[in-house]
Amino acid sequence: MAGQPPRSSKAGDLIAWCKENEIKIIDLKFCDLLGTWQHFSIPLEEMNDDLFLKGTGFDGSSIRGFQSIHESDMLIVPDPATAAMDPCFSIPTVSLTCDVKDPANSANMDYARDPRFIAKKAEAYLKKTRIADVSYWGPELEFFIFDSARFDQDSHSAYHFIDSEEGAWNSGRENSLDGGRNMAYKLRHKEGYFPVPPLDTQTDIRSEMILKIADFGIRMEKHHHEVATAGQAELGLRYDTLVRQGDHVLVYKYIVKNVARAHGKVATFMPKPLFGDNGSGMHVHQSLWKNGKNLFYNPEGYAGFSDMGLHYIGGLLRHAPALLALVAPTTNSYRRLVPGYEAPVNLVYSQRNRSASARIPMYFDTEEARRVEFRCPDPTCNPYLAFSAMLMAGLDGVQNNIDPGEPMDVDLYDLSPAEAAKIKQVPGSLGEALDALEADHDFLLKGGVFTEDVIETWIKFKRERELDPVRLRPHPYEFYLYFDA
Repeated sequence: MAGQPPRSSKAGDLIAWCKENEIKIIDLKFCDLLGTWQHFSIPLEEMNDDLFLKGTGFDGSSIRGFQSIHESDMLIVPDPATAAMDPCFSIPTVSLTCDVKDPANSANMDYARDPRFIAKKAEAYLKKTRIADVSYWGPELEFFIFDSARFDQDSHSAYHFIDSEEGAWNSGRENSLDGGRNMAYKLRHKEGYFPVPPLDTQTDIRSEMILKIADFGIRMEKHHHEVATAGQAELGLRYDTLVRQGDHVLVYKYIVKNVARAHGKVATFMPKPLFGDNGSGMHVHQSLWKNGKNLFYNPEGYAGFSDMGLHYIGGLLRHAPALLALVAPTTNSYRRLVPGYEAPVNLVYSQRNRSASARIPMYFDTEEARRVEFRCPDPTCNPYLAFSAMLMAGLDGVQNNIDPGEPMDVDLYDLSPAEAAKIKQVPGSLGEALDALEADHDFLLKGGVFTEDVIETWIKFKRERELDPVRLRPHPYEFYLYFDA
């Protein structure tokens, strides 16, 4: 069998390759509104030209954020350029990322709530503005690899329990989790970045992850243990264009979870699974280019940044409270966004400074390397929506010459209370972020990239399905605080 299918836009080439290489199953993947990959599979005999022209049907009412039951017939159309052998199945299977279509839209069948379609519209809008012809995106997804995780909540009880052979809390055990002798070498809280084995026990697992992600045609740059104890990790994605990088993030999460499971472990992208240690973010590097030139680069400007780049940062900072409803979209996101854990709570910018929400990296003084890193997002976001929203906020800053203010090249966590009080901070909860999005989203509607329907659906879903259920349930720590009141 040949290694990987052709990654071209010609469906015929892919069909022929699959037949020649005795592929048995085609796995069709698409993204729901919240950012989770969904899939169903078809036998090879069902893959023909019509599949790539007309698509195949599914029940849109069973997918989060999509259709009501009386309008549930939907289609997905695969993108042949995303073809890859799927390493998570034993039967020879080719994976295809798909666009969601609405047969009720007789004009072109594009579905306004399809996150991938929104990302495509964002790229088209960028070109239409003539500000730039391409944007590049480099997300840094962090996650944990635990040995076990269990949780439950009902009307009279609630708990979660996480365990990890690396966890600092296991230094006093007589035996290891697998029944052998406890050989110590546990990572202390906030000291996981990044000692060699035997403290780092997961190097081979991470290596397997990046190699399998690379099989999808995705360029990987590095991997390493992250700051927290208990198996926090990061795999380095090479920067790419907006839609393609959205595709890559979903592959990344898919492979990470399945490789961890194959090793008898469990991976989570939850922003704050551990109390008292660093959470998992998704810092997003971004830049605008035109005619092969980086528009953010000016060797004479602050940190080598152009006025356009600074205005782009101004847009990110101006709209950050609303953006966070899309880029840090869970109640748990705001357990991470607190001072003291390298979390970017301060809405200022700086060069090199990781305590600012917008950072200009200074590793290399070259045109190619000049970009802004927005540090507020986390990996529970839908990457298509998050990248699109950040692009729209940045473009609004460019179009309106939004001044980001003076840079803050100091440790913001060491400011006096009086000084710190003058700095605007991120919202303190998902509820505040949703309120901000409700009040400030006109910048997202430009060019029809987002629609009022998408914004309203997002806010309604988050309030009713996440915010209220968490708000209404008693928290275990409340019993510690109040049971004897």
